[in-house]
Amino acid sequence: MNEVLLSNEVLIYLSSETIIILLEFFALFFAIDIIKNWDFSSTKPKQYKLEKKSYLVMLIISFTLVVKIALIPYFAYVIDNLSNIVPGAMCAAGVINANDYGIKLLALKIFIVFFNSIWIIINSEDLKQKDYPYIKTKLYFFIFIFFITLVEYILDILYFTNISLDELVLCCTVIFGAQGSSTLPFGLDTNKLIILFYLFYLLTLMANISKQSFLSFIVNILFLYISYLSVVEFFGTYIYQLPTHKCPFCMLQKEYYYIGYILWTSLFLGVFYAISSFVLKSLIKKELDYTYKYSIIFNTIFVSICSLYVVIYYLKNGVFL
Repeated sequence: MNEVLLSNEVLIYLSSETIIILLEFFALFFAIDIIKNWDFSSTKPKQYKLEKKSYLVMLIISFTLVVKIALIPYFAYVIDNLSNIVPGAMCAAGVINANDYGIKLLALKIFIVFFNSIWIIINSEDLKQKDYPYIKTKLYFFIFIFFITLVEYILDILYFTNISLDELVLCCTVIFGAQGSSTLPFGLDTNKLIILFYLFYLLTLMANISKQSFLSFIVNILFLYISYLSVVEFFGTYIYQLPTHKCPFCMLQKEYYYIGYILWTSLFLGVFYAISSFVLKSLIKKELDYTYKYSIIFNTIFVSICSLYVVIYYLKNGVFL
């Protein structure tokens, strides 16, 4: 058997994913029954049984979705740890690009975390009401989540079983720009990119403070893209204290005090809460003010961490990289 599949970390990860998909399949079976027969105004025994059944289903779904969210940083840890046995890999960047499934899998996982978090908020709002007004909405949404999670599970299997230990993979220096060369799109240079980074941060603040859900949705999507480029091209070099080291994954390692986990999590949460305000407004016709506040807090934490690395480096060395 492939040495990758014998890794303890991969075994734990795939076992967890298998248990989750089985639990979600179990919940799916009952969710369909609840959708077909739910009538809160009914006083028949069938409705009473459905209400009791719904508590169990919601508990199972909530458990699996929370575990799925918690597995994202563990997945990053697993692929980073595999860089010790995959030839040519220096960090998770090389491992995730070891075959054609890696990047697709990573992108799908991020989308699934987003959808899972949206479902948890809808469920929370539904449980606050006596007549469960969003029960069918959240169950339809769960069915959608189940099928994309099933696709993700298949990709998980294909990805880990197709990592070759006989072929060299590219290291992050080659993937993200060799020896200081720029890989920025649209003719951007670093100075313009950093100006855009702070400009879009200010726009996210303004959109969230004014509670413009659609504007906040658009601006935060663009801020996410600009932030990713800015960290790889500029801020990451201050974390590594090396102008030629451009990688979004190496900062997840112990040598950099695992700062990547805090950095990427704060960016995800800041953008997630901004996007969720628009999505929730569309799904349940309700505006949740706290989503704007949390978006401001997490985006500010992200920008502060990025900026502090530059300021501290300058104060210590008297020059910029």
